[in-house]
Amino acid sequence: MWRVRRAAVACEVCQSLVKHSSGTKGSLPLQKLHLVSRSIYHTHHPTLKLQRPQLRMSLQQFSSLTSLPLRKLKLSPVKYGYQPHRNFWPARLAARLLKLRYLILGSAVGGGYTAKKTFDQWKDMIPDLSDYKWIVPDIVWEIDEYIDLEKIRKALPNSEDLAKLAPDFDKIAESLSLLKDFFTTGSPGETAFRATDPGSESDKRYRKVSDKEKIDQLQEELLHTQLKYQRILERLEKENKELRKLVLQKDDKGIHHRKLKKSLIDMYSEVLDVLSDYDASYNTQDHLPRVVVVGDQSAGKTSVLEMIAQARIFPRGSGEMMTRSPVKVTLSEGPHHVALFKDSSREFDLTKEEDLAALRHEIELRMRKNVKEGCTVSPETISLNVKGPGLQRMVLVDLPGVINTVTSGMAPDTKETIFSISKAYMQNPNAIILCIQDGSVDAERSIVTDLVSQMDPHGRRTIFVLTKVDLAEKNVTSPSRIQQIIEGKLFPMKALGYFAVVTGKGNSSESIEAIRDYEEEFFQNSKLLKTSMLKAHQVTTRNLSLAVSDCFWKMVRESVEQQADSFKATRFNLETEWKNNYPRLRELDRNELFEKAKNEILDEVISLSQVTPKHWEEILQQSLWERVSTHVIENIYLPAAQTMNSGTFNTTVDIKLKQWTDKQLPNKAVEVAWETLQEEFSRFMTEPKGKEHDDIFDKLKEAVKEESIKRHKWNDFAEDSLRVIQHNALEDRSISDKQQWDAAIYFMEEALQARLKDTENAIENMVGPDWKKRWLYWKNRTQEQCVHNETKNELEKMLKCNEEHPAYLASDEITTVRKNLESRGVEVDPSLIKDTWHQVYRRHFLKTALNHCNLCRRGFYYYQRHFVDSELECNDVVLFWRIQRMLAITANTLRQQLTNTEVRRLEKNVKEVLEDFAEDSEKKVKLLTGKRVQLAEDLKKVREIQEKLDAFIEALHQEK
Repeated sequence: MWRVRRAAVACEVCQSLVKHSSGTKGSLPLQKLHLVSRSIYHTHHPTLKLQRPQLRMSLQQFSSLTSLPLRKLKLSPVKYGYQPHRNFWPARLAARLLKLRYLILGSAVGGGYTAKKTFDQWKDMIPDLSDYKWIVPDIVWEIDEYIDLEKIRKALPNSEDLAKLAPDFDKIAESLSLLKDFFTTGSPGETAFRATDPGSESDKRYRKVSDKEKIDQLQEELLHTQLKYQRILERLEKENKELRKLVLQKDDKGIHHRKLKKSLIDMYSEVLDVLSDYDASYNTQDHLPRVVVVGDQSAGKTSVLEMIAQARIFPRGSGEMMTRSPVKVTLSEGPHHVALFKDSSREFDLTKEEDLAALRHEIELRMRKNVKEGCTVSPETISLNVKGPGLQRMVLVDLPGVINTVTSGMAPDTKETIFSISKAYMQNPNAIILCIQDGSVDAERSIVTDLVSQMDPHGRRTIFVLTKVDLAEKNVTSPSRIQQIIEGKLFPMKALGYFAVVTGKGNSSESIEAIRDYEEEFFQNSKLLKTSMLKAHQVTTRNLSLAVSDCFWKMVRESVEQQADSFKATRFNLETEWKNNYPRLRELDRNELFEKAKNEILDEVISLSQVTPKHWEEILQQSLWERVSTHVIENIYLPAAQTMNSGTFNTTVDIKLKQWTDKQLPNKAVEVAWETLQEEFSRFMTEPKGKEHDDIFDKLKEAVKEESIKRHKWNDFAEDSLRVIQHNALEDRSISDKQQWDAAIYFMEEALQARLKDTENAIENMVGPDWKKRWLYWKNRTQEQCVHNETKNELEKMLKCNEEHPAYLASDEITTVRKNLESRGVEVDPSLIKDTWHQVYRRHFLKTALNHCNLCRRGFYYYQRHFVDSELECNDVVLFWRIQRMLAITANTLRQQLTNTEVRRLEKNVKEVLEDFAEDSEKKVKLLTGKRVQLAEDLKKVREIQEKLDAFIEALHQEK
């Protein structure tokens, strides 16, 4: 019976303890943080008011406590009794013992549950190697060659080390007991019991410490414990990263010949690259997600990107604009920390300072190249891929910083251009806007927040980042203002999340590791966390990159299939348009059309070698005579013909021919040959090919022809060899047969008749129309033409009187002619008389030379006898024979140079020009234009985008 009564008493004591302690029992809610962000813990949480902190969260996240030895908890003096008005100390002692039993039992059960849950979480943290099952057979047997597993096992903490890291349960129990006693109101009997309790002295000592200090001490201890576990976690993550790197490196060494699949982010980046080429303005057709980084100038956009990429990859400047064009950065995981451009195969090792400097210089050069003359920024995108261990997979676009004022040296439209570029990227409904705000300046000076709020008024795809928080905390007098900024209360914009980061101490030479350590150290000691103004998951660039990556992939999964369907519809529309407009033509894009035109041009160049030698020589001889005929008639034949005898004629001719050959003739011959080659090349390039002719190639062929001709230069030694050949040809005076003599006379007659015709036209223009034209065509002479006509008639009278008159008028003859004209009322100037005399005498001389040429048709017999005992002298016929023979020999020599050397060199130049044009996309766009080309280009791009999107979606489903 007494046992039943003791049990009842014990139960009532327990109930009393539960009632009195219900106000002190509770849980301290820890934020559900990512593993990498648990290094910081809120020390002053709003809900933390005299509550007992739970240790389950921090313990179960990092290690199993099944092997930890539990410390013996010191029991604090019991301050509650069974009956409020009776001093029944045996019952209270029994209740205290029962409570100890429950604590031990609860700790054992809770520890086992915690150990099991921790084990399950560690199992979930192990990376999924299902995609690398084919790697396992080799790695399993060879991994011990690269990793010292025994060393790793020894490096892991044992149960004793983990027990040391666990909080002191004795002190916590004593502190909680004191708190319970402090808030418990007992009877006078209980007070007396406490007075006689041996632990009353310690109670008085602990009561001297304020409640706030006790709570701070407990939270500080929990924070340090969490930091210790964080260090262990970071070490394990580092080892895990090294293992993954080893697996990737082993595949790079060629152990497995099976080709690795492209990563998801690489496939997605390729889709965006194709889209950027297809539609550079990013209109409504491109709604694929990307992280768009916007912010005011010098707000720290580039620094945030570098912290996410874990390398100082962007050009830096103090206050000046460095980002002059959008830079698309694709982050992906890889064994080595490297960067490479989309259009280049060079890899920059981001662990070496010289490669980092070269990368920054290359980015700066590309930006300046994209910026056109007279502009400050450019909408053209630079595509950069960054790979490295531990990088979060995403695609970011760094935009030029938004400015408020255009400074000196900038284009007047710089501000508007930056706004248009930013809006073009942000108006994509699936683009994630990473809004960067400088925390060290007044929030009212921000421009970008208004712009972001216009593009995303509901904040459904905006992430707000406050940079330079260390400077903000130092300079801002009211820390609550920073909290208002983080919570978005100072701005009209809304956001998915708000983050605060530190991007270094302002020294451009700081390393990423130094900046990360400084950032973690700052937030560990920051009042913003200790006063619960900021939450732990809202700080550090590490947490920011995780949040942005999660948001990015969530947006990708939600929108990529819809985008794929829209491109399928676009493809169907384009294919239908092609079938209706060009049913009999293949869908050749610009590159394929260029290759087709290239083959046609090369075929036409080869056809130059099929021109017959006779055709070459005829063209060359005719063209060369047209070029030198004026010089031969005016400077050689006419001066020599004014001489009185044949000896003087031949001497004059030889001297002038020698001078001409030494100085002008070879150069003229080469010019004629080069022009002839150009004409023939142009003829083959431009003549229509019948039904097979495609006028879409006309611009390209013309450009290739002009550029090839510009680059081609005749062989420098050609003139020297020609000079010798021409000199020898002109030295020869022996006409071997009558046929050659007749050919020379015919050649001379043609040349003189052509000159006579030109002279007649000149005289007609000088004196005006004759009486027939005046009557038939109702034309009249001008006053000047009448003067010329009277002068001409007077000079013709003089020539009739003396048909052997020399070529020049004497001064007295000029005076005589002028006076005769004045007597008839015609005022004339002496210079006009000379000009008219030149044409009149020239006509008279050419007519006389033609009559003499006709007489020389029977002079071959006298030529063979060297005109001995003959009044007929035909030295002018011999001169024209020498000229004709020199033209034939020169044409033959030039033809050999053309067919043997120059045509091949021209073909080589054409190939080089075509290769240069093939690499110049702008040149191809300019030369191959039209609706047909654009439609084929759109079809190609849309098909490529659709195929890549389908492959990406399939890989995305497989990853799920």
